[in-house]
Amino acid sequence: MVVVGAGPVGVTAALLLARRGIDVLVLDRHAEAHPLPRAVHLDDESLRVLQAAGVADAFAAVSRPMAGLRLLDGGGRTLAEFPRGAGDHGWPQGSMFSQPDLEQVLRDALAAEPRARLRGGVEVVRLDGAGPVRLTVRDRDTGAEEQLVADAVLGCDGARSTVRGQIGARMRDLGPGERWLVVDLVADTPLPVWPGVQQVCDAVRPATFMPVAGARYRAEFRLREHEAVADLDLDGLLGRFGAAGCTVVRSAEYRYAAQVADRWRQGRVLLNGDAAHLTPPFIGQGLGLGLRDAHQLAWKLAAVLDGADDALLDTHQAERAPHARSLVRLAVLLGRLMTGGGNRAALVRRGVLTGVRRVPRLAAFTASSRTPPLRPGPQVRRPRFAPGSPVGSLLPQPPVEGPQRLDDVLGPDWAVVTAGGPVPPSWPGRVVRADELGSPELVRWLRGRSVLVRPDRIVAAVARRQRGWWRWDRPPNVSSR
Repeated sequence: MVVVGAGPVGVTAALLLARRGIDVLVLDRHAEAHPLPRAVHLDDESLRVLQAAGVADAFAAVSRPMAGLRLLDGGGRTLAEFPRGAGDHGWPQGSMFSQPDLEQVLRDALAAEPRARLRGGVEVVRLDGAGPVRLTVRDRDTGAEEQLVADAVLGCDGARSTVRGQIGARMRDLGPGERWLVVDLVADTPLPVWPGVQQVCDAVRPATFMPVAGARYRAEFRLREHEAVADLDLDGLLGRFGAAGCTVVRSAEYRYAAQVADRWRQGRVLLNGDAAHLTPPFIGQGLGLGLRDAHQLAWKLAAVLDGADDALLDTHQAERAPHARSLVRLAVLLGRLMTGGGNRAALVRRGVLTGVRRVPRLAAFTASSRTPPLRPGPQVRRPRFAPGSPVGSLLPQPPVEGPQRLDDVLGPDWAVVTAGGPVPPSWPGRVVRADELGSPELVRWLRGRSVLVRPDRIVAAVARRQRGWWRWDRPPNVSSR
């Protein structure tokens, strides 16, 4: 099969598929990886994806845990602080990194994978997704064209996706775009700044500043309408964070968008990552959304290529698009709350944030890295009127005995995790007893239940005691496993 786009989402998808025994060709229009930093943050849910791809430990070596989020007013005074620490998924709740470091980790793993191959300097010019997918690709140096045939194609080719255009999909706006100046910096000596992300909640000049990894830092400033970058006093803006003397690696204007594609699939051509959705940066979910796309699609695509009904691929958009829309809309909302309005809005903002800080459960929710559960569907058997059900959410990954992590113990396929309750005979997969893993946290989380876990670690169904009887959700359709 073919993956179009060799960015982090495309290469991760290729690794996930190759580890499932599928031969993968990755095509990219650029001969080399993009050398400048773009994404800088991943949460602990996203690191579960890198773990499944076999590169999480290598990523941890080039990243650092994020301390949290600090909200400042226009005068630099702290309005609220939301710390981040150890997460529920075996990794820090937030990790900061430089994207070229991540790309090197991923490409090294791809080069060592015998079932995957990367071919740079070629671009896709035509796609026919009916039946086996036929691609016309062009060598960017020579202009020579050739025909390729693939069992399936993943479009991981970014915001200006050629694959998206080829299947007739369009991006739908979920909010207004904004112009921001992004400045990447290198400091000769560590800056005396808070080790988390600082967000200036100021309607006049909203800004963000964060240490990334090593000697690298990033600053972002919203541009006013009709304001030119050349008119800015960049040293003055950076001076607010003590970064005026840093070396500027890149200074570029970006227009942040809030968009989700109206179509994610045509036959066996499917979209992932920025080809399918674009989000403002306020909750740091741009790359994480794309990695989740790849993780939740790889096992389905492998099943289809192994003989499962193609209808399983319909669940890709049905599951991922609502999840993406909810996080994009949340980013838009938080952006407005943190940076919108005038003096009156600033007073309201201060009052709201003071209230949030004083309610521990609300503050904990704000600091959490958990994303919304998937909606019920053929592969998510959440019953109606079941508040608090874990179905549709990631199984937590607390520590277990021995050198392995829980995901590695469960293996790459379906699994049942139980705290001692009955296991429905119709549920597929290996049965793992939490009390035999040496994980009291997992036993407490299960509360006597048994859960059916998909290959992407999403809880698909639950067996639970109810009024003295055991009840369990129906498993997903056998033909769609």
